[in-house]
Amino acid sequence: MDTLLSELAFRRREAEKMGGEAAVARQHAAGRLTVRERIRDLGDPDSFSELGALTGTGAYDADQTLRGVTPAPYVCGTVRIAGRTTVVGGEDFTVRGGTTFSAPRRKGGQGGLTEDFAYHYRLPLVNLVDGAGGGVGSIEKRGHTVFPGVHGFERSVALLSRSPVASAVLGTAAGGPAGRAILSHFSVMVRGGSQIFAAGPPVVKRSLGHAVDKEDLGGAAVAVDEAGTIHNAADSEADALHQIRRFLSFMPQNVWERPPVEECDDPIGRCEESLRGILPKSRNQPFDVRRVISLIVDQGSEFEIQPTYGKSVVTMLARFGGRPTGVIANNPIVYAGAMDDRSARKQVRFMQLCDTFHIPLVFLVDVPGFMVGIRAEKRATLLEGMRVVHAAAQLTVPTATVVLRKCYGMAGMATCNKNGVDYKLAWPTGEWGSLPIEGGVAAAYRREIAAAPDPIAKEAEIEARMRPYTSPFRTAEAFAVEDIIDPAETRPVLCGLIELAAARIHHDLGPRRGPGGFIP
Repeated sequence: MDTLLSELAFRRREAEKMGGEAAVARQHAAGRLTVRERIRDLGDPDSFSELGALTGTGAYDADQTLRGVTPAPYVCGTVRIAGRTTVVGGEDFTVRGGTTFSAPRRKGGQGGLTEDFAYHYRLPLVNLVDGAGGGVGSIEKRGHTVFPGVHGFERSVALLSRSPVASAVLGTAAGGPAGRAILSHFSVMVRGGSQIFAAGPPVVKRSLGHAVDKEDLGGAAVAVDEAGTIHNAADSEADALHQIRRFLSFMPQNVWERPPVEECDDPIGRCEESLRGILPKSRNQPFDVRRVISLIVDQGSEFEIQPTYGKSVVTMLARFGGRPTGVIANNPIVYAGAMDDRSARKQVRFMQLCDTFHIPLVFLVDVPGFMVGIRAEKRATLLEGMRVVHAAAQLTVPTATVVLRKCYGMAGMATCNKNGVDYKLAWPTGEWGSLPIEGGVAAAYRREIAAAPDPIAKEAEIEARMRPYTSPFRTAEAFAVEDIIDPAETRPVLCGLIELAAARIHHDLGPRRGPGGFIP
């Protein structure tokens, strides 16, 4: 037994060495942590329990005496994050650049141990991505090629409907690791320190003849800000890991559990009188909707997702009375809050995230409609916008809609849940309809206006005649809106509704019902 335990201890020490001192030094010189350091910083102190630590390639002498072990280029196990057990795994770039390890059973990657473990034990999964996956070199070792999908993404896709999946791209990701980073509920990468793409610069040059830098091809400016492939950018690896911890703090362990409630020392009945004057006098001037959010949610609880993409809408996780809530707010600073193709894709993703994990939604509405014009049509804004309407019609979580100012057209349809109690509130400044009076009158009364001696005066006359009917109080008289509220009362009203939602959610736990599901 002493001999066997001695060998076990030796093999464990070999695993801890990773790719060796020189490889670890190169990783640090590049400004990057090793995978073991990342896991240490992600989890609670001394909470990492490794799985498959002995996996690797042994070096034996002529009499089969073990001389050393090169560990597999993937480290995984369970770790506690804020006291909750989470599965974690990541490529070890110090060993063969984190390339896929050939073995009958994979530790990580699609079809690997980490995804199986998270799936069967209904645990969250964190992917720490720092590798390019497989390469053509494996063909020679195997002696033949294989069809794409032999090690497919089936488990990755199935996991999205069961447990939260978060990915941090902490180096260069291509191939399978890049695919897994995208098959996540939340993803983050380091600005200036990580890249993600379908194929790297050598493949691009060979295929297209274009010489391109990897940062220009798949850095955060492209993947986060322009394409929205990855949700958030971080300033450092420490920031990226912090964002993952923050994201998971809003998530339940799985869809059979309720989102975690935190102690709240921010009074539920807090009224903010400053909200009464937060809107400009002119209904066509923008205002800071993030300021509105900060005044009504639990102080300091905001966690924004995709802040640099699709900027005409704000998507944010926050808390009301300690209860996790998704906030979707139109941003009048960008395109006057109109929905374009990017903000539409962003809103769908976020709604599906909240619906999957039983997180109620609050819509703060100031939307004049879909973005219009030649550029908007070329970018399929109508198609993407109707996908938001489609996703909104499938919502199963309780929602509350607060119209701050404008709520027009089909984009306005995407701010209400038509299932169950469709609870709509409005500030006294709210207005809604198929079209605004401006422009709508010109279309509806085109012939009458054209036949008038003074068309401009006639259009103004009709607008003045119709404007009283746009008062939100007329809608309230007809009970076509549930209530008009004092802006200062917004927080206490929403805290009450979110508390009611918690009771409903308790009876609706489990996988999302109905058509569709979470789509990255």
